[in-house]
Amino acid sequence: MTQVLSHAPAPATPLAPALGSRIADPGPLGLAAFALTTFILSTFNAGLLPKSAEVVILGVALFYGGMTQLFAGLWEFAKGNTFGAVAFSSYGAFWMSFWYLVAHSGLTKEDAAAGVGIFMLAWTIFTAFMTMATWRISGLLFGLFSILTITFVFLTVGAFASAPTLTQIGGYLGLITAFTAWYGFFAGVMNQTGKGALLPTWPR
Repeated sequence: MTQVLSHAPAPATPLAPALGSRIADPGPLGLAAFALTTFILSTFNAGLLPKSAEVVILGVALFYGGMTQLFAGLWEFAKGNTFGAVAFSSYGAFWMSFWYLVAHSGLTKEDAAAGVGIFMLAWTIFTAFMTMATWRISGLLFGLFSILTITFVFLTVGAFASAPTLTQIGGYLGLITAFTAWYGFFAGVMNQTGKGALLPTWPR
């Protein structure tokens, strides 16, 4: 009885781990989805594959570039990574809106230049802002977003001016963007599984 009424402190109950601590790093997944989808689209923009086969990008844009990146962005929210959350969620939405634009927009040939041009211009502006934020994160991300911004610039001007040559240059720049993002995904996976900085990302 005396033990029950005593004021001895009860043993501390361990706190449950935060939600984000149970989630693996979603960054490599988001970069992998972005890289692969960008690679496929850029092969068409660069003129390496015929436009008639462009339909193959639609499923990848919706499910891998779109939904998978959106999920990666939501997991970044859970981990408290604001930049990753905004980037992956936004570019996931970019690929889903691109899928809708190509599959369901019904734009006439006359309206396509202005419609696609303003679509690309808006994403160019967004990407430029994100590029400025990457300067304080890592050299890899700064390089990736810088190339992506230039890619969007060429695709935007190419769309507004109906200039296939500019779009083709944007396609080749997009291939460089894709391989840079693939390196980022691979570095993330290798550094996580190897428990060390096996591949550099040049953090700031």
